[in-house]
Amino acid sequence: MAQNPDPSLALTSLKGVTRTLDDWATVFELAIVLLPARPEAAAWVPVIERIYATFGDSDVRTTICMSANAAITRRVLGAAADDWLVFCDPDEVLAKGLALERLPAFVHLRQDTSLSVAAQGWSPTEWQKVADEIARTQHWTTPLVSGAGNPPPSPGWPLAS
Repeated sequence: MAQNPDPSLALTSLKGVTRTLDDWATVFELAIVLLPARPEAAAWVPVIERIYATFGDSDVRTTICMSANAAITRRVLGAAADDWLVFCDPDEVLAKGLALERLPAFVHLRQDTSLSVAAQGWSPTEWQKVADEIARTQHWTTPLVSGAGNPPPSPGWPLAS
């Protein structure tokens, strides 16, 4: 069961900026898609693009957290790595801090970094529930998470030990 992360957890962006989770959430709530360090993770880029296209001007910031170093993150995300705030988390500190068991995952953190809602694995229905909750709390339009070319539903991959 997912839980609130430690607000003092340090996250490093792909650009090399390290701040605490609390600092990253100072201005915006965070919608974080956590992806495994696997080539297959690139299949979620179109999903993230749909989410960002709707939430891009809202008070929630759509981000990616890859369980990989910068080189692997760039290889998996390609040009999309420069489109959003991307965190490199090779030790899966954020995923473990959220008590997640499987990736990919989609979570919403409030500005105080408390967990609002989370979905683990890839279920378009469960990810849509996360998007719906974000839209409801932000009084914003709901993105359509599912779309053409989605990866097939999957329980995802377990976190590294």
